[in-house]
Amino acid sequence: MPFAIAHLQRVNKEVSPDSPSDIALHTLKFNKCCHRLLLMLAFPYLKTERLILRPATQADAEAIFTVFSDPQVTQFHNLDTFTHIDEAIEVIERRAKGFESGRGIRWGIARQQDNCLIGSCGFTWDKQANAAEVGYELASQFWQQGIMSEALSAILQYGFETIGIQYVIAEVMLENIASKKLLQKLGFHQGKWMQHGFWKGQYHDLEQFILTKADRRLDTPT
Repeated sequence: MPFAIAHLQRVNKEVSPDSPSDIALHTLKFNKCCHRLLLMLAFPYLKTERLILRPATQADAEAIFTVFSDPQVTQFHNLDTFTHIDEAIEVIERRAKGFESGRGIRWGIARQQDNCLIGSCGFTWDKQANAAEVGYELASQFWQQGIMSEALSAILQYGFETIGIQYVIAEVMLENIASKKLLQKLGFHQGKWMQHGFWKGQYHDLEQFILTKADRRLDTPT
């Protein structure tokens, strides 16, 4: 995977093993990076009290179409409201390629009782900063039930503790009050305001939120 492999190559260049102590440090760094590479090559299945976070497959196309064919879901999303099942298939394929190439990871959010996808969440990696941008969406009939909070808590733990990223950012449209409250509940701090996004034929004012590894809350929101 390019993300982890590039990191291994950087580590190889950082330490010149001219002494026993240098060799020991180099070996330690290299072993840690090898462990990280192995973690990122296999898609991580995560489980919470009510949810299974897993990759989406072609069998989930109808469920994903149901989510994105709802204008309430796409109101603050960069995707247009879906009108055909092929659009859901394209999303599945694009997210799978994103994981395979090392650009990011997107978990499908499934209920434990029926394994049916009701949304997704995930990261786009910032390789140079050892950080990530988080994104998410959820079927509107499951809003206000603590589901996205539960899912994001799980992937944030994975990102900080397993992958070892240093911070996570989220960019939210100014009008998306519910998303801002969700991020603040998870411990994110408001950052800068920007006119940054351009989709659906117009620019969108966005507000950035940030959560660092150092200030992440240890308690899991409910």
